[in-house]
Amino acid sequence: MNVTEAVRSRRSVRAFLDKPVEREVLARILDTAQRSPSGGNTQPWHGIVLTGQPLSNLIERIASVLPQGRDAHSPEYDIYPKDLDGAYETRRRGVGEALYTALDISRENKMARLAWFAQNFRAFDAPVLMLVHTPRYMGPPQWSDIGMWLQTIMLLLREEGLDSCPQEAWAMYSREIRAEVNIPEDHIFFCGLAIGYRDPDAPVNAFDVPRADSSEAVVWQGWD
Repeated sequence: MNVTEAVRSRRSVRAFLDKPVEREVLARILDTAQRSPSGGNTQPWHGIVLTGQPLSNLIERIASVLPQGRDAHSPEYDIYPKDLDGAYETRRRGVGEALYTALDISRENKMARLAWFAQNFRAFDAPVLMLVHTPRYMGPPQWSDIGMWLQTIMLLLREEGLDSCPQEAWAMYSREIRAEVNIPEDHIFFCGLAIGYRDPDAPVNAFDVPRADSSEAVVWQGWD
């Protein structure tokens, strides 16, 4: 698989097969991903890779507080800007509606939507979940470095026939995460990355996720 094929075939997978992922494969991917660029070569990323009982323990802990609703939320940053609007908000809402349409869950069926949203905190039944954190004093440039690291990992996963789902939703339960895994107090929890083999028959893995044309994002100057 070349890079273009990896980019085109990558998507946020939300249904995984019950198939384990070999540690040796993930170790190779993470070793290679250390080549990701970062400002001043700071390499500000940190990850904790869970599977088996530790992952089950985390899922069970969060399941125990899900009935509390928003009262249990403890995000350490705003996942979306409070004033998100325009095309950015339209795209965010659009992909959500496309997901629920693929699952045949109507807007009126709020209980079914909530039940599906709770699947986030099972990592969509992926066999592996990586939890990402970084020192609190790191700024936006270092967070962008972490994004480049994650993108590198996700493309390398595709090369190995694996898939992933980057999940900022986990940030809502940072308190429960910290109770299960050792994230230093002077670090901020960022996101989860679900990893495994996609279920090719699941409708939630097949709906179209449109992208804006590059002309909406890029301005050319000085070209004939």
